[in-house]
Amino acid sequence: GSFLMSATGIGRDTALARIIDLVRKAQSSKPAIGRLVDKIAAVFVPAVLIIASIAFALWYFFGPEPSLAYAIVVAMTVMVIACPCALGLATPISIMVGVGRAAENGILIRNGEVLQQASKLTTVVLDKTGTLTEGNPQLTTLKIASDYDDNNDDKALSIASSLETGSEHPLGLAILNKAKEQNIEYQAAKDFNAISGRGITAKIEDKEYWLGNAELMKQQNIAIDAFQTDAKELAEQGGTPIFLSDNKKLIALMGISDPIRSDSKAAIDRLHELGVKTVLLTGDNKNTAQSVAKTLGIDEVLAEVMPEDKINKIKALQQQGEIVAMVGDGINDAPALTQSDVGIAIGAGTDVAVEAADIALMRPSIDGVSKTIGLSVATMKNIKQNLFDAFVYNMIGIPIAAGILYPFFGILLSPIIAATAMSMSSVTVVSNALRLRKAKI
Repeated sequence: GSFLMSATGIGRDTALARIIDLVRKAQSSKPAIGRLVDKIAAVFVPAVLIIASIAFALWYFFGPEPSLAYAIVVAMTVMVIACPCALGLATPISIMVGVGRAAENGILIRNGEVLQQASKLTTVVLDKTGTLTEGNPQLTTLKIASDYDDNNDDKALSIASSLETGSEHPLGLAILNKAKEQNIEYQAAKDFNAISGRGITAKIEDKEYWLGNAELMKQQNIAIDAFQTDAKELAEQGGTPIFLSDNKKLIALMGISDPIRSDSKAAIDRLHELGVKTVLLTGDNKNTAQSVAKTLGIDEVLAEVMPEDKINKIKALQQQGEIVAMVGDGINDAPALTQSDVGIAIGAGTDVAVEAADIALMRPSIDGVSKTIGLSVATMKNIKQNLFDAFVYNMIGIPIAAGILYPFFGILLSPIIAATAMSMSSVTVVSNALRLRKAKI
């Protein structure tokens, strides 16, 4: 057969091209420890030249005959054995391998600085919908108020779906899907208005309706006492209670459930094994949030948080001395992702969230968060091992090349052996960095 394909981007505009560019930039970037090593290396070279000059003078004036020959050989051996390249390679080679290993696991890291910061994280803050849950909410409960004139499920669902035609919220999609499934007709509403963190309002046939949480009903002076017990039970089961009303009284209670991702519990347990505190940050009902947190074993819950207040919650944690990662997928998560020490976006989320984050997880799972932390810890450990090897090699090799053993043992290092040792120091650093490819994360 045949098909018609529309290309929304080609060449450099494709997602794959952007991923390749992101990985290349990250591999060529340097964390703070890398910039410190660069400063040391800048001093290292002139220091070696000074040591070689001093060694030449000492051997020329106090060494055995032919003193000039000995002095030249010793000075050249010092310069040959000194290995600034081992210091220079220590950080970038590990970053290159670490970022590449991350990309293989669907983790895109913007730069080496983020990789270093991720190794220090003490707290991971997690959004709920689309992050811990599947992001595929379903309408599971619909109860009509006893005093509603049209005591009819279809009528209530028609009103709710008509209101949601102008909404972009995932919970609204659950209502629209249910109406479509039951062949419920709905019409486009007028004067639509989304009330951030509360719900929506619009007019249908010139009558005003409200759809949202308990706070929205309270704001409109709509009594919800008749459904308080049902709403509490819904929330305790991990569902989200939504109320529908006109401008006078309550019409219905709707329960929307978004299943928890099958691997979220294991991912949270892994974060705890790494010694990281977990916090659930959501605008959802407090009882719903606590139910999800209890199921997953999350340490702390910050619920019923308005989108604009999420950034303040991150700041508060940072002021307590926590190094914070924020994990989210929505537009309203973008400010918090930017404020956090490390912003992590679920790759299936909005472009705004992904753009605001330091790390993007290409797979719709928070398992990548623990892998990111594990890999960053392994990479920083690898860098420190490389630096230790490079420093120890130079601290031992340069004095021996200068002839420190000659007065005691009559041993003078050959320039050939010095050249071999210098080469092997670089090989050792590269070989150690390549171990990251097999590191357990």
